[in-house]
Amino acid sequence: MLTSMLASLLLLLPLMLLCRITICQYSSDQCSWKGSGLTHEGHARDVEQVYLRCSQGSLEWLYPTGAIIVNLRPNMVSPAAARLSVCIKPSSYSSGTNVYLDRNGKLRLLLRDQDQAQGKVQCFSIQEGALFIEAVPHMDISRRITSFQYELVNDRLGREVRSLGAPCQPCSDNEMLLAVCTNDFVARGSITKVEKEEEHSSVTVEISRLYRQKTQVFLSGGVRVRRWTGHIKMPLQCGVRSGDGEFLFTGTVRFGEAWMGCAPRYKDFLRLYREAQTQGTNPCHVDTD
Repeated sequence: MLTSMLASLLLLLPLMLLCRITICQYSSDQCSWKGSGLTHEGHARDVEQVYLRCSQGSLEWLYPTGAIIVNLRPNMVSPAAARLSVCIKPSSYSSGTNVYLDRNGKLRLLLRDQDQAQGKVQCFSIQEGALFIEAVPHMDISRRITSFQYELVNDRLGREVRSLGAPCQPCSDNEMLLAVCTNDFVARGSITKVEKEEEHSSVTVEISRLYRQKTQVFLSGGVRVRRWTGHIKMPLQCGVRSGDGEFLFTGTVRFGEAWMGCAPRYKDFLRLYREAQTQGTNPCHVDTD
């Protein structure tokens, strides 16, 4: 009987070890991770591997000590995955670490400890490596928390985020038609106010026709009032102004905020759309009634 029990334990041992590694390396949903540096106490040079495999999520590291390596990968096998960028946005209370890019053991500083609270979005190509997050030594770590959100986006959008948005040049006809089919939000409306903030403009819009929105960036005025309002961000250098006329607003949603993409006057879009409709070159159908 003793021999039988030992044999059973030997069979279970690899499974127990595998479960222990999995719990250590993966968050429960593979999208977000929350850990504590207290598990490194007495082992200040420990480096823990973290694997996140979603298009968006978050990380929160309490009382950081030692270091963690965060491997961000899409949960798919595709050649397009190599053309993705990673964007991270630190929380306003994030501190206690320096964040580097680790590519084959070579580190490049991405975000300093003292800069994290500014909440600026940082983007890099997924091929540039993993995130190496190293705790900065402090006498009191009880107030230190490193926290950020992340999103995987296409490389073009990642480059736009790095330059604080689009290059402020008119979209081509093909780009305009494609934006209506693929962007995170599409809406018809007018600009009511423009406010200049530290590094971008915040455009207040009133929407008369909402075609699509990925998240609730535009809020309804009520069941009987078929109008929506919201704010869309643009780089300062675009010099947008409020004024008369209707526009077709398209763009992307980054960390819950709407960023402007193509925004032609609606009459110009309508002319372009009808021409493409006649020629049979529309990439998708839009209800223009």
